[in-house]
Amino acid sequence: MIKKKRGFIAAGFLSTAAALTLVTTPSLFAKGDTQATVSKLEALTKFTKVIGIVEKYYVDDLTINQIINKSIKGLMANLDAHSSFLDAKSFKEMKIQTSGEFGGLGVTVGMRDGALTVIAPLEGTPAYKAGLKAGDIILKIDDKSTLNMTLDEAVNLMRGKPGTKIVLTIVRKNEPKPLVVTIVRDIIKIQSVYTKKVGSDILYVRVVSFDKKVVKDIKKALTANPSAKGLVLDLRNNPGGLLDQAVGTVDLFVDKGVIVSQKGRVKSENETYYAHEKGTQKKIPMVVLVNGGSASASEIVSGSLQDHRRAVIVGEKTFGKGSVQIIMPIDRTEALRLTIARYYLPSGRTIQAVGVTPDIVVPFGKVQVEEDAFALKEAELKEHLKSELAKIDGKKSDKTKTKKPKPDKEKIITKEELNEDNQLKEGVDILRALIITQERK
Repeated sequence: MIKKKRGFIAAGFLSTAAALTLVTTPSLFAKGDTQATVSKLEALTKFTKVIGIVEKYYVDDLTINQIINKSIKGLMANLDAHSSFLDAKSFKEMKIQTSGEFGGLGVTVGMRDGALTVIAPLEGTPAYKAGLKAGDIILKIDDKSTLNMTLDEAVNLMRGKPGTKIVLTIVRKNEPKPLVVTIVRDIIKIQSVYTKKVGSDILYVRVVSFDKKVVKDIKKALTANPSAKGLVLDLRNNPGGLLDQAVGTVDLFVDKGVIVSQKGRVKSENETYYAHEKGTQKKIPMVVLVNGGSASASEIVSGSLQDHRRAVIVGEKTFGKGSVQIIMPIDRTEALRLTIARYYLPSGRTIQAVGVTPDIVVPFGKVQVEEDAFALKEAELKEHLKSELAKIDGKKSDKTKTKKPKPDKEKIITKEELNEDNQLKEGVDILRALIITQERK
């Protein structure tokens, strides 16, 4: 998750540059300078020498500004997978991304073990329709290898004018060779919250990403379904989003205690978020679905609800993105994206590179069902036998009876759909057991 930081004094690098000009004066080391200061100046001296050597001897003629920019990029890339230097072009594109619509694929990516990895394709987007999956490794973007490519460089290559094509070479688990996928960029618009029902008593809420309306939409869904006896909160392939929406979502179901804390070296960035009793849905049983595409904000929600024993977490281990980035402008055109803290769940455990392990691990797949032609309800048996008799007699079965109205398929999850998604079916079965247990109490 990213927080923007305003009002940052852009003198940090300038003061370092000033120090570089001073280290050549021996008198700086006099009069009891501390060892820490000496070490710092020695390191800066070494850095200055390297820049001088590159400027003088490198095969290509580079300006001092180009050398410095490359140095900063290398530094940031070696800190962690999420810190980076935003030059004028990258900074401008980042502003476009965070302020409005843009042409892209609709996929969230991150660095895992040095490889550009799909965290999750967003539903309804070109990437989703093209079949990209969480865990896919992007080996090439068009004809460019992603090895040694920064995250920002990769994102900038994938973003582009709507209607233009991009070719991704994908390495996928259990596939014998890389897959080549062609995707047409489009304007990315996302509906973040979908609601359906399972039967008449279970509310299903799918959160695609944590945008600014998620808490409001979940509240609306709960209010519109007061008779719901249980809730399935589906956070699979949810790459994250806004911290306040993650905190607000947990606060809807937990009435007290820590939701999540944020800790870093700078005390001003340390913060703890607490639950409040007002408006809390304390009694409705919950199951939360997660997988390898659940990251950041969705890990805060699932992990916090797990620590509070407020929900049963079902599915697969989450991605493991639990660090906080802020945007620090260097000047009007350039900035740093810097990791300044990590998130910690109520129990004190971290998410970063660890993720959330479900209470019940269920790999995704279909439910194997053996069909039995005679496993019919009594009310359906007579009609079934009539149709079977018609096959023998060569007559049409009597279909004069009034047809039952069909439920709205957009709002009801059918038995067939449950059998296509064993994680959801397992979650629903667990939830029904929780409902029975609560009713007996």
